[in-house]
Amino acid sequence: MTFAHDERLALVDSMADFGPDAPTLCGEWTNRDLAAHLIIRERRLDAAPGIMISAFAGHTESVRKATAARPWDELLHDVRSGPPTWSPLYWLDAQINTTEMFVHHEDVRRAHQHWTARALPVGRQAQLWKYARQIAKMGYRKAPVEVIFELPSGESAVVHKSDSRTVVLQGEPAELLLHAFGRNEVLIEAKGELADVQSVMSLDRSV
Repeated sequence: MTFAHDERLALVDSMADFGPDAPTLCGEWTNRDLAAHLIIRERRLDAAPGIMISAFAGHTESVRKATAARPWDELLHDVRSGPPTWSPLYWLDAQINTTEMFVHHEDVRRAHQHWTARALPVGRQAQLWKYARQIAKMGYRKAPVEVIFELPSGESAVVHKSDSRTVVLQGEPAELLLHAFGRNEVLIEAKGELADVQSVMSLDRSV
């Protein structure tokens, strides 16, 4: 099975464990709200564009709320089943849903105290390293300084170029990816001038 598939099943298991009304790292959304978001993204082609395009956001939110009102077991079933064969995401699941499922799984897990980082296989950390470098170009696009990702192994990558000073973010690929996606509940170390570090850590990193 693919990384995306495994994370999808793990995400649903975590949602079931915490329950429909548990918080997530997605603003005010509960697990129920997040499940509805994932469902319309994969199953409602009429509503999915509003996830990214503000002009259609009203319709998307209306559909999402209606979806969230469905029985909890049905929501979990639809998320677990993944996109139907007629959905474009069915054919692109491994390419598009790896980060979607991983990040939202951590949104569910890390919304609670005493969370711990999962030990991921080396191969899957390598996949997340590739995605982290791609996403970071958007996440740190407003940074006033150069931003460098650095792994525990010492491997590094410049993810945002600048003629100004440099901030180095050190951590495992999974942690760097989550930070690039705008999450603050991460295990990373930031090195650089204090003001520069603060400017990077306080960025709006929404993608």
